[in-house]
Amino acid sequence: MLGLLLGLASGAIGGNVAGNVMKSNMGTMGRSITGIVGGTLLSFILGKLGIAGMADPLAGASLDLPSILGNVLSGGVGGGLLTFILGKVMK
Repeated sequence: MLGLLLGLASGAIGGNVAGNVMKSNMGTMGRSITGIVGGTLLSFILGKLGIAGMADPLAGASLDLPSILGNVLSGGVGGGLLTFILGKVMK
């Protein structure tokens, strides 16, 4: 459960950072939701592929350091990436 929460939070942060950098007009709530979705999707995909110790956020992963860092990194990157893509499409 902790991995999922970390992935969600880092996805929201990644989405807001990407949205602020590109000055998107999605608003804070829109960037947060987009970031959460993107971060969760990337964490899930990387967890299923078994890449670099990333943990599937929905599978109740262990609390080891690589899993936690993997969820935070993939959440932030996935959230930022999806927000960036949607920000470009909406312009």
